[in-house]
Amino acid sequence: MKIIFRGLLICLLFFSTWFLLSRVDWVALFHVEEVSSKTEQKLGDLFWKMYSAQENENTNEAVQTAIDSMVTKICIANKLERFDYKIHVFNKDEVNAFALPDKHLVIYSGLIKASANQEELIGVICHEMAHCELNHVMKKLIKEIGLGVLISITTNGNGDMLREALKVLSSTAFDRDLEREADIKAVEYLNNTGVSAEPFANFLYNLSLKDNDVNTYLSWLSTHPDSKERAEYILKHNDKDSLISPPLIQESTWVLLRNELN
Repeated sequence: MKIIFRGLLICLLFFSTWFLLSRVDWVALFHVEEVSSKTEQKLGDLFWKMYSAQENENTNEAVQTAIDSMVTKICIANKLERFDYKIHVFNKDEVNAFALPDKHLVIYSGLIKASANQEELIGVICHEMAHCELNHVMKKLIKEIGLGVLISITTNGNGDMLREALKVLSSTAFDRDLEREADIKAVEYLNNTGVSAEPFANFLYNLSLKDNDVNTYLSWLSTHPDSKERAEYILKHNDKDSLISPPLIQESTWVLLRNELN
């Protein structure tokens, strides 16, 4: 009888302790969110300094104006802070775009040239903005590298660690759940802006058919797997009855943008 009573008492103490610990806001207690936010800002600066030093950024005014106009209209329609975003276009043939910490968006010229129309490109931009707004960038870095290492990078400026962290963002995939979450949020951004998500779905589907062209398409495919499957559920979430507005930029501006990259 005593053994049973002791067993019940231990169980009661265990579950009581577990319940009490589960009620503690550990994030607030240890200021994890604040630390992560400060770390993200410092990482954004470090990543950008390293990346811009080793790649060729496009400073063409026509290119910058066209992309800025797209991003600005997306932000206005979705009540996002436009000035939080730092948009960078690089002269690189790979079809790729990715987000760095602190809302740095990197877009390769190869992606723009591979987009059959501006709506396809806008879809990709919305997807990357969704990663930023949903805090996926830092979640990915913390999971794969660790918050302690990231803080160490911002403190000590370890170049090797920084390069490894940059590689994680530019050439490895997000978790399937995070990709799906970003896709669905991107559809919301598109529809709110008056843009159908169908071209974005078509872009992903067509991209999945070009996986043999490794020199051009490897980067995007390696970071965005299951493109065909994603295209299907993007279409399911697309609001077909949403008001389709005029193009975000004039067709002549879109043609000029592409011509300036050739």
